[in-house]
Amino acid sequence: MSRKHVAVLMGGFSSERPVSLSSGKACAAALEAEGFKVTCIDVARDVSEKLAALKPDVVFNALHGPFGEDGTIQGILEYLEIPYTHSGVLASALAMDKDKAKLVAAAAGIPVAESQVVNRFAFPSAHPMRPPYVVKPVREGSSFGVVIVTEDQAHPPQVVSSPEWHYGEDVLVERYVYGRELTCGVMGETALGVTEVVPLGHNFYDYDSKYAVGGSKHVIPAKISPNIYQKIQTLALRAHRAIGCRGVSRSDFRYDDRFSEDGEIIWLEVNTQPGMTPTSLVPEMAGHAGYSFGEFLRWMVEDASCLR
Repeated sequence: MSRKHVAVLMGGFSSERPVSLSSGKACAAALEAEGFKVTCIDVARDVSEKLAALKPDVVFNALHGPFGEDGTIQGILEYLEIPYTHSGVLASALAMDKDKAKLVAAAAGIPVAESQVVNRFAFPSAHPMRPPYVVKPVREGSSFGVVIVTEDQAHPPQVVSSPEWHYGEDVLVERYVYGRELTCGVMGETALGVTEVVPLGHNFYDYDSKYAVGGSKHVIPAKISPNIYQKIQTLALRAHRAIGCRGVSRSDFRYDDRFSEDGEIIWLEVNTQPGMTPTSLVPEMAGHAGYSFGEFLRWMVEDASCLR
């Protein structure tokens, strides 16, 4: 029986290149162990020529950040007519734009925090909203560029308008939501388990908390009431469908239970290219659902298609 040839796209040239390389290597090794013929491609500007020459049966997209998860590489794969994993062009582009994704989510009845988009060059000298609030790039991942402005901070963060800022011209200014960090993956049409992420030695789930060994503690299943647990799963699946995601996605939430168990649940964003590193959340959720890492990746390869 001939083996299906899978090209694993990794690396690339976004800020998340190191994460993508880690995801890609882990996926390539697991897919080979599952019996697939695997070719790894460290993505550069000539990726379309490489893929056209290679003619793989399927592309496993392990890229993160702009170009890899914003609809760009997905458009190239559609043009080349190579089936690929994860979400298609429209859902990828929409999910990558945090502001537009929030508008769609809110229209689908998903609770989101009040926010506004501000051009970084016109970032005001006075607070654009009452602190505490969060400033984040509109189109980045892995918590790059996220700044939390506390209640006692006298002025807006000056780094946003400085030459050191490399995360685009527009930023999202969003009400800070107190509480616990919850996240839930979706696999096809099924919500996976809910995980609580507890950063260790960090004040929020930043880059180091996500990818450094010991940077955070993952509690799965999250120790929350069955009602809240089910509500998070329902909202994650609703966001997956509203944005138009395919394959695997992961939605992030804040849950403020300081004053009551019902509390406040706020959806933050959906990630159409969840990490596949040794410290990543979605493979852990799939494991909790009974899938080995290899079985989970096999499902994604078998789910791959064009016109997603």
